Amino acid sequence: MKTKLFSIALSFLSVVAVAQKKEIRDAGKALDKGSYAEAKTLLQQAESSISGANDKVKADFYLYKGQAYLGAGENATVEDLRTAAEAYKKAQEFGSDEAVNGLASVGNALVQSAIKDQNTENYSSAAEKLYTGYQLNNKDTVYLYYAASNAINAQDYKTALKYYETLRDLGYTGIETEYVAVNKATGEEEVMNQAQRDLMVKSGEYINPQDRVTPAKSGEIAKNIALIYIAEGNNDKAVAAMEAAKQANPDDLTLLQSEADMYYKMGDKEKYREIMESIVEKDPKNPTLFYNLGVTAFEVSDHDTAIKHYKKALEIDPTMTDARLNIAAAILSKEASIVEEMNSLGMSKADTKKYDELGEKRKEIYREALPYLEKVMENNPDNREAMRTTMNIYYQLGENAKADAIQEKLGEPQAQN
Repeated sequence: MKTKLFSIALSFLSVVAVAQKKEIRDAGKALDKGSYAEAKTLLQQAESSISGANDKVKADFYLYKGQAYLGAGENATVEDLRTAAEAYKKAQEFGSDEAVNGLASVGNALVQSAIKDQNTENYSSAAEKLYTGYQLNNKDTVYLYYAASNAINAQDYKTALKYYETLRDLGYTGIETEYVAVNKATGEEEVMNQAQRDLMVKSGEYINPQDRVTPAKSGEIAKNIALIYIAEGNNDKAVAAMEAAKQANPDDLTLLQSEADMYYKMGDKEKYREIMESIVEKDPKNPTLFYNLGVTAFEVSDHDTAIKHYKKALEIDPTMTDARLNIAAAILSKEASIVEEMNSLGMSKADTKKYDELGEKRKEIYREALPYLEKVMENNPDNREAMRTTMNIYYQLGENAKADAIQEKLGEPQAQN
């Protein structure tokens, strides 16, 4: 009698195994049709008895589970993508070679979904997805860096600080090699992986291949940590964080720029100028350094210093188009206060006279910026940013024929001012 019962039990287990395999096979068929919900249901039915299956069945089960929860890729929820990643890891444990590509697909889906969130200014969601990518992709710090950047944009400074401090403690520098080449059809430089770049150059469609090392991000990370502390009213912590970063990276000039920025934000402009001068002394023939100093000065609204640094960069390297554009931008930034004052005036005779004087002062700003923009167009005739700005200035100065010529070249409708 006992033997008979044991035989019945074995038969029952055999039936369960057959049903289980059928559900998993059917889930695979549903995935082939793109029916992710159906596949999930079938896999959920099989999951309760999967522990007793052999490794091959388990590998298929977790592979299909990963595919089902990955589903619509970038449109999948964060929780679905987490589930997919864990399933792919399980599939790897049980010998699935396909699971490696599955994990890569989860990472790609998270990045693409985060990019969509960034484009719609949903920075909190983007930060969450990128942090999930960091957790799921062997703690890849690139994900964490961009998660921190999005947390900053979301004004979630507590989260951003945690991410940046983790990056700092891990010694993340962000230094990478970029493989670039110029697209012959568009004339624009593009970044690719090395194999793709070499292949495209060999095809003749791309020219001027270059390998470029990106600047270290340690200065930016230290600066953001310090600025968050400043925003929280913890100036002492900000200074201590910057000092620690400088000790760890004594030759990083970007850290000195960040330190100068920090002191400016704290209102210590004398310390800001002192550090800026020390940076220049360290490398007085470096046009990129002067350009970056100009950018830093402009960011903290020290426009006169920004213009001085951009002009110095041009003295060393007259081909720096961006320096000319930024000089024009710094000059034109003076317009805002004039316009604000013009808008505040009334209709009295004195106000009318003042309005006319300010209007002429505004035109002087345009005339001051114009030579830099015209030089950009001379050196780079297809620079659309310079063309649009120059066109608008010409309209403001009443030089409509010149403005119309640029408008025609742009091939875009442009309202006259």
